[in-house]
Amino acid sequence: MPDNPSAFEAMSLAGAQFRDVDLASARFVDVRLAGASFSDVSLAGARFGDVDLRNVAITDANLEGMTINGILVTELLRAYGG
Repeated sequence: MPDNPSAFEAMSLAGAQFRDVDLASARFVDVRLAGASFSDVSLAGARFGDVDLRNVAITDANLEGMTINGILVTELLRAYGG
């Protein structure tokens, strides 16, 4: 068992549902979220590195300040008519 009682390692939580849960400052390393669904979720200040975003759909999102590879997403959308 890890030293941190809140640590989950080498386990499956497939199909788990989280509602009204605080995961602020949580770290996700080598985690599979394929097919996961997020709604009414704050990812403000989150950082993603070495991620696979194939076929990800983002709708009704506040993208202010969001960057992809250092480029503001709002500028990209403005340039491409989004």
